[in-house]
Amino acid sequence: MLINNSLDPSRYALIIVGSGLFGSTVGRLFVEEFKLPVLILEKRNHPGGNSWSEIDSETGIEFHTYGSHLFHTSNQKVWDYINKFSEFTNYRHKVVAKHQNKFFNIPINLQTLSNFFDYPFTPSEAAIFLNQFHQSTQEQSSFEELARDKLGDRLYEAFFMHYTRKQWQTDPKLLPGEIFRRIPIRFNFNSEYFDDTFQGLPKDGYSKLITNLLNHHLIHVSLNTDFFNLRSTLKDKQIIVYTGPLDRYFDYCQGVLGWRTLDLELEVVKVKDFQGNSVVNYVDADVPYTRIHEFKHLHPERHYTSNQTLIMREYSRFANREDEPYYPINSRQDRKNLEKYRELAKKEQNVFFGGRLGSYLYLDMHMAIASAFNLFENSIRDHIKAHPNLVEQ
Repeated sequence: MLINNSLDPSRYALIIVGSGLFGSTVGRLFVEEFKLPVLILEKRNHPGGNSWSEIDSETGIEFHTYGSHLFHTSNQKVWDYINKFSEFTNYRHKVVAKHQNKFFNIPINLQTLSNFFDYPFTPSEAAIFLNQFHQSTQEQSSFEELARDKLGDRLYEAFFMHYTRKQWQTDPKLLPGEIFRRIPIRFNFNSEYFDDTFQGLPKDGYSKLITNLLNHHLIHVSLNTDFFNLRSTLKDKQIIVYTGPLDRYFDYCQGVLGWRTLDLELEVVKVKDFQGNSVVNYVDADVPYTRIHEFKHLHPERHYTSNQTLIMREYSRFANREDEPYYPINSRQDRKNLEKYRELAKKEQNVFFGGRLGSYLYLDMHMAIASAFNLFENSIRDHIKAHPNLVEQ
C-alpha cells in the first residue's frame, strides 16, 4: 500500500472513492486479478472508513474510533476471506439495556421477559404470551407497527420506543419495519446479541486488519482527498467505484436523503471497571445518549494493569450536509427519492455505486464485504470483459 497525497488520478484505470471495507475489498480483488494499480481516494486522514481503531495514550486501551464494531457472519466465504488479513478472537457480543434503573438483556430473551414482568416464564409460556399481540401486519409495516405486533405495547414502549426515537431522530411510525426485523426475540436464556456462526474481533485491532487488507504494492491510497475536488479531472474511460453518499454524487438533485450521524464523547474514568459490559443501551427518554461503550470488555484476553478505563458516550442525530453520514434513515420519503437516484445511477457510464452510503443500505461489515464480492464478480469483471480498453495500459 502506497500512501501519497499527490498521486495522479489520470494514471489509473480504476479509482475507488472511499476506503471502507467495501471499497478496500473491491480494490484488493481488482489488483489480484488484473495486476493493475488502483487508486483509492479517502477524505479522512486514515483508511478503513468507520472500521478503524486507535490506542488511547493515557490508558493504553484500544478503542473503536467510530463506536463499537462487531464482526459477525454466517457466510463462510466472507469469514475465510477476512481471516486472510487478521486472526480473530472468539469474542461474543452481549448488550445490556438500562430501563428505569434496572438492567435487562437485549435482545429480549427469557431473562428479559421474566425480570420485566416479574414472572418465571418457561419458553412455551413466553411464546404464547407474546403471540397474543400478533395481528396480520403488512409487509410494508412500520417499525412501530411491527414491534407492537411482536412484543405488545409495554415491551415496545419500555425498550424500543424512546431508544429508537433517540437513535434515528425519527418517529418509529415513519421507519421501515426491516429495522426491527434485524432484532431477534428469544425464548431461552441466550444473551448473545448475534446468532451468526462466526463471530469475533480482529486480534490486533481494526486498524491492523485494514492495513493488511490494503497492503499490496498495486494499491495506492490518497488520504485527505475529496473526490469532488478531482472529479472534473478524471477521464471518461476510467472506472469509478463510488462509496460516498449517493445523493451527494448527484448534487442532491432529487432531494436530500435522510442520514443519521453520531457524536462520540470519549472519557477516561478512574475506576477499573465502569459498567461491567462492552455496551449498555440507555433506552429511556430522559437520558440524552443512546449507549455507552467500554472498550476494555471487547478484548477480555488482554490484561490492563491500570485502575482506569475508557468509555465512549454515543449521541445520535440527523446528519447535516457538513456532517459525516453513518446510517441511512430510509423513511418513506427517502425511499421515494432513492428510486429516482437509482435510475440516475443506472445511466452513469463506467461508474459503480456501493457500500452503505453509495447504495443507501444498512450494511454490516460482513455484508459490505459480501456486496464487494458481488459487485466485482458480477459487474466489474463482466464490464471489463465487454470493454477491455478500460484496463489497457
